[in-house]
Amino acid sequence: MKIGIVCYPTYGGSGVVATELGKGLAARGHQVHFITYRQPARLTTFQENVYYHEVSSADYPLFEYPPYDTALASKLVDVVKYENLDLLHVHYAIPHAAVAYMVKKILLQEGRYIPVVTTLHGTDITLVGKNGAFAPVVAFSINKSDGVTAVSESLKRDTEKIFDIKNEIKVIYNFIDFDRFRKLDKDHFKKAIAPNGERILTHVSNFRKVKRVEDVIRVFEKVYKKIPCKLLLIGDGPERQSMEELCREIGLCDEIRFLGKQDAVEELLAVSDLFIIPSGSESFGLAALEAMACEVPVISSNVGGLPEINIQGKTGFLSDLGNVEEMAANAIKLLSDDKLLQQFRKNALEQAERFDLENVLPQYEAYYEEVIQKAVTNYQAEIE
Repeated sequence: MKIGIVCYPTYGGSGVVATELGKGLAARGHQVHFITYRQPARLTTFQENVYYHEVSSADYPLFEYPPYDTALASKLVDVVKYENLDLLHVHYAIPHAAVAYMVKKILLQEGRYIPVVTTLHGTDITLVGKNGAFAPVVAFSINKSDGVTAVSESLKRDTEKIFDIKNEIKVIYNFIDFDRFRKLDKDHFKKAIAPNGERILTHVSNFRKVKRVEDVIRVFEKVYKKIPCKLLLIGDGPERQSMEELCREIGLCDEIRFLGKQDAVEELLAVSDLFIIPSGSESFGLAALEAMACEVPVISSNVGGLPEINIQGKTGFLSDLGNVEEMAANAIKLLSDDKLLQQFRKNALEQAERFDLENVLPQYEAYYEEVIQKAVTNYQAEIE
């Protein structure tokens, strides 16, 4: 198949999943075309069957903001026509699903029907999408897609609750590339971070309020009083400065390291003993799954899709939102018992293996084929 993938090229979960999916499909012989305004963060090396098409917005004095939606639509029409694509797969509903509908209409005038699969990732539905300024367009675009997938059962339920959805939503979980995310021998690295054998706790996020990084630090503060440990905070975002100030207030700056954005996050997970993700909203929890693939148990909230990944009392522990006391107690329980910690490490890996990229790719291939086969029927519906 010749597949066009539209995504945000940033470090966010939707862009990461879209890029890794495309690379995986290309490795299986499909021709994959990424169309976005900048080369995706995970698309860093040459790979056979992978193509990148950059979207350039016109800088015209009339526009206060460059019209990216229009530029993207024009680029998609061009790529579909001249690369002879079989299907467009758009990630994140806003604005990609709406733009894809416009592209379908433009191409329809030329007698060409391009099937569109829309994947919903989370905040495009639960946060941005339900905003009154966007909601009608989001619902319309989902219903006009030829296929719709969601990354968890939780997100599917939320979408159907928030919007009047006529389309069937298929759940295809996010995935892990075990060629990258696996337990590595990084003892020398661990000694540099924890020279006296301290336990290492880790958190990865974009430091938005919804990620509740303050809860991470409060949990660590309580654990530190009982067990020698270090905290690695990976990522960057609007809450970082206030979190650095909090560390100074509680006097733990020497024990907490702000590492910023890291490309090789798997190397940091490889030396971690525990992963903390107390989010207020998680449609799936890809960061937690990446930790589990590196044999790191998870302390998390019980919101969204996290209970579909983190199994209570087996791969880690789930707590109600904001229950810092319980999260800390569970962390102490694990970190103070080597035998229990090792069992949880083993369980975490076994659970993560269910989400191996090689298990998920055939699901997408089968779904693409199904959508393409329906294209004739959908074409007739569009022209009537």
